[in-house]
Amino acid sequence: MSENKNLNGKAHKEHSATVTDENVISLKGMYKDYFLDYASYVILERAVPALEDGLKPVQRRILHALKQMDDGRYNKVANVIGQTMQYHPHGDASIGDAMVNIGQKDLLIDPQGNWGDSRTGDRAAASRYIEARLTKFALETVFNPQTTEWQVSYDGRKKEPINLPVKFPLLLSQGVEGIAVGLSTKVLPHNFIELLKASIKILEDKPFKIYPDFQTGGLLDVSEYNKGKRGGRVKVRAKISRLDKNTLVITELPYGVTTTSLADSIVKANDKGKIKIKKVEDITAADVEIRVELANGVSPDVTIDALYAFTNCEVSISPNACVIIDNKPLFTDVHEILKISTFRTKGLLQKELEIKQGELEERLHFMSLEKIFIQNRVYHEIEEAETWEQVVSIIDSEMRKYILTPTMKAAKNDKRIKLLRDLTEDDITRLTEIRIKRISKYNAFKADEKIAELEAELAQVKHDLQHLTEFTINYFQNLLKSYGKGRERRTEITSFETIERAQVVANNAKLYVNYKEGFIGTGLKKDEFICDCSDIDDIIVFRKDGVFQVVRVSDKTFVGKNIIHAAVWNKGDERTTYNMMYVDGKTGRTMGKRFNVKAITREKEYDLTKGTKGSKILYFTANPNGESELVSVQLTQASTARVKQFDFDFGELSIKGRGSQGNIVTKYPVRKVTQLEQGNSTLGALKISMDEVSGRLNTDDRGKYLGEFDTGDQILAVYKDGSYELTDFELTNRYDIPNLLLIEKFDPEAVLSAIYWEGEKGQTTVKRFNIETSKTGQKYSFISDHRQSKLYFISTEESPKIKYGIKVNRKKEEAELDLAEFIDVKGWKAIGNKLTESKIISVDDLTVKKEKTKKSAGKKGALKPGDTIELDAGKGQTKLF
Repeated sequence: MSENKNLNGKAHKEHSATVTDENVISLKGMYKDYFLDYASYVILERAVPALEDGLKPVQRRILHALKQMDDGRYNKVANVIGQTMQYHPHGDASIGDAMVNIGQKDLLIDPQGNWGDSRTGDRAAASRYIEARLTKFALETVFNPQTTEWQVSYDGRKKEPINLPVKFPLLLSQGVEGIAVGLSTKVLPHNFIELLKASIKILEDKPFKIYPDFQTGGLLDVSEYNKGKRGGRVKVRAKISRLDKNTLVITELPYGVTTTSLADSIVKANDKGKIKIKKVEDITAADVEIRVELANGVSPDVTIDALYAFTNCEVSISPNACVIIDNKPLFTDVHEILKISTFRTKGLLQKELEIKQGELEERLHFMSLEKIFIQNRVYHEIEEAETWEQVVSIIDSEMRKYILTPTMKAAKNDKRIKLLRDLTEDDITRLTEIRIKRISKYNAFKADEKIAELEAELAQVKHDLQHLTEFTINYFQNLLKSYGKGRERRTEITSFETIERAQVVANNAKLYVNYKEGFIGTGLKKDEFICDCSDIDDIIVFRKDGVFQVVRVSDKTFVGKNIIHAAVWNKGDERTTYNMMYVDGKTGRTMGKRFNVKAITREKEYDLTKGTKGSKILYFTANPNGESELVSVQLTQASTARVKQFDFDFGELSIKGRGSQGNIVTKYPVRKVTQLEQGNSTLGALKISMDEVSGRLNTDDRGKYLGEFDTGDQILAVYKDGSYELTDFELTNRYDIPNLLLIEKFDPEAVLSAIYWEGEKGQTTVKRFNIETSKTGQKYSFISDHRQSKLYFISTEESPKIKYGIKVNRKKEEAELDLAEFIDVKGWKAIGNKLTESKIISVDDLTVKKEKTKKSAGKKGALKPGDTIELDAGKGQTKLF
């Protein structure tokens, strides 16, 4: 006891030093030995897959156990778990979870019963209730005892595979995720068909690319995938569509997100005021379906962006391709993994062919010996032999009369049979074991046929070995043919625009200001209301003394007395331009300036004047699109100037930085400045395009060019359901591409010419009309609301000419039509004139299109004379894009 007390008393002094007593291990030594052993065990035996077969140890043992139990019937999962534990004492729960994970991927295990649902997060039933067996694909590609390397199990009673001879890029197909000690791995699943096609390209020495594909579908941005290397990233989005103006439907999920977690994230975003919805309803059954009902007056397009910005509708995934090779972790990329897997498959196929060649040669060798032994009645010669040695000797000498070994040369007209190898004692032993019944019923003709079949089969195997690359390509092609159906890509590869959270967040607060006392915030409900805002917005505040600052939205913030302007501020805003006149306190001169505020440091005060005492702002406006102004400047009566009132045009000033001093307006004292009129934007019109993938507007010349837009301009969008809407040109706008028929800059003088099927009257109708509505963001239907009514054709050309086709007695008849001559311009609610009682099956646009600018020529979406608009026979919808 006294020795223990002494050791305990010294422990705090000796924990970092090596103890010389042989019976004591220092903590330093324990760390070095025990911790590193544990870390190595977790890395090699639990968390990280082997590169050779793409499996973690527990997965490998599960598949091996299933193969050992395989008899074509289903086995209880509980029994499989028990069988797996014979090879390693994994916990039954961990084995069961790993098995369910493999089964849900629908590739190696054929499940029966309730195996849960990875889409909803529902767990599988208890292992005693569910069953499993190996799929045909697994039996064909994963197992071959002849090419498997074996090792003894943990207790020495069983044999288990070191690696399974997988002849398929299993690791990339199923994906893997694991956390070890000091490192982790995350390989995303890839498409079955694309992997096989890429493997073929590798063997053909052609370039290839592979990208992730998920069972849950969704949208995928792979611009930063970087071949799955550590440091890469992919963004995955749910697929969201509009059911109606107040309802959004989510039909596909991001990878790793369940319907439950997605719905919860939407509810949390609503509770925090990031989005505005009425309710979320998860009605997932055979297919994913989550319905999001919006609050009244909320834009579906902005809400879709907000869902991506604030909920699990968009997730970012960082792959980290780490695998075990030669008992060491290796960080690599998916292209290298696929190459190694492809050439490993080629090597395994070579081994299988070589084994098959050896087996065929053995069979052919013995069948030749058997034929000689029976046909030449060699067995009669051993009747007088008394010992085994005599039997062997007699058979050996007799058989050699009829055979040629590989080293022997055949003489002319030599009838001896050439063997593939020399005769051995084992061969003689097998000959003596031939039964009398077989000898008596031996058929030389059938034996020759069988030998010919074996020779042909052996020749084919040798040919395959000599052309191993072609054989491996055929192997992959056969896998594609046999198992590729139904495994097409589910995740759509596209590109995502970065969503500015501040632009799409719902306005969940109201901003108030006390101009005189200098307070601003959402809690000043007794003061003057400025605008709606969100809790992540920045607010810019300008004061009478020429100082401004930007602050975060809060309940109440003091920013300085005598506020003259406050508003929500957007970082990097190049369009909002501030027009200002101020008097310099030192010289008394009135200065004019125009400037933007693109970047600042929050809470920092910036002086817009020269900073001299007594400086103050005389005139200030904020112009969202860089508009100029014409103002009247009135001097004081006491000033010595001859002209005491004059006009000043801000359009003559250049837009500079906020720190510029400005231009001199007058050196005399100013009594007041009054706005006479607001001018046009001096920034120039915005060149707007629409991305034909996302339906978003942009100024990057991406997609369909719409034109140059200035203050007051609008966009006209016409949809396949026979409705149109006018919108502004905010870059946050999103258009429904699948249903969009026409989009362009709105011309109030333009006439719309439409051809549609009038469902109520059962006729094809033509109408021409002007846009008479002015409300933006609201759809107006210009065809009847009958459920069979549908729009065939729309044009804004002055004199559109078409060639249309109809079916008459099962034959297509065509006719040309000038729409401007056929019907006059009427009101947008008019039905129009009857064209034919038949439905149109095709429309050729013969109009010579006018170009908005040279820039739009040749762009996708700009039709040329002779372009055909094919109509969907089932839906009767045109396809312009």
